Amino acid sequence: MQVIVVGCGRLGAELAHRLFQRGHDVTVIDQVAAAFDNLNPLFRGRTVEGEVLSQDVLHRAGIESAEAFAAVTNSDTLNAVVAHVARTVYHVPHVVARNFNPHWRPLHEAFGLQVVSSTTWGAQRIEEMLGEAEVRQVWSSSNGMVDLYEFVVPESLQGRLLREILPEGPYVVVACTRIGQPMPSAQETPLEAGDVIYLSPAPEGREALRRWLRAQQKG
Repeated sequence: MQVIVVGCGRLGAELAHRLFQRGHDVTVIDQVAAAFDNLNPLFRGRTVEGEVLSQDVLHRAGIESAEAFAAVTNSDTLNAVVAHVARTVYHVPHVVARNFNPHWRPLHEAFGLQVVSSTTWGAQRIEEMLGEAEVRQVWSSSNGMVDLYEFVVPESLQGRLLREILPEGPYVVVACTRIGQPMPSAQETPLEAGDVIYLSPAPEGREALRRWLRAQQKG
């Protein structure tokens, strides 16, 4: 896959190298040549120096044939604008923009972009780790509207059916695993201690599910 990464700070450099390691054709754009020093010495992709909103710079980066585009600079306005251009003008199929300051996230959302807000995500995770260690949230969407919780079945629920133990509420059971393997017929299979259930609540049911999870973990 041909990928363009805009911004070669610590995040952009790490992303570019990870994509390169996976075998993708990666081009990194930054307006400051010294930023390319952040790249891993083993990185063998291309680098393009120049103003990212310049049509010439985008052309030299190969945007006409790009299949993916990530705008990850420290400027929310630049990320939003250049990602919007990549998606609507050059019709790049996969476009993601970094949100640096949470106050500017509505700007990205107004453009209809896929957004990753590391600040918001990180704050949510640290808050939960400090205050609710017994409730394990394993994934959250970039805007925090979709969460995925992990519930490890305790010995007290051994032998019960999934439908018997779960509370009522607006959520979905995403997956159930046993010894790391999926349980296709989990609804009708007696649970064993150590089974893992993954649940995703609707926003209005999030707190109720978290209370139930805390109660179960405390026995």
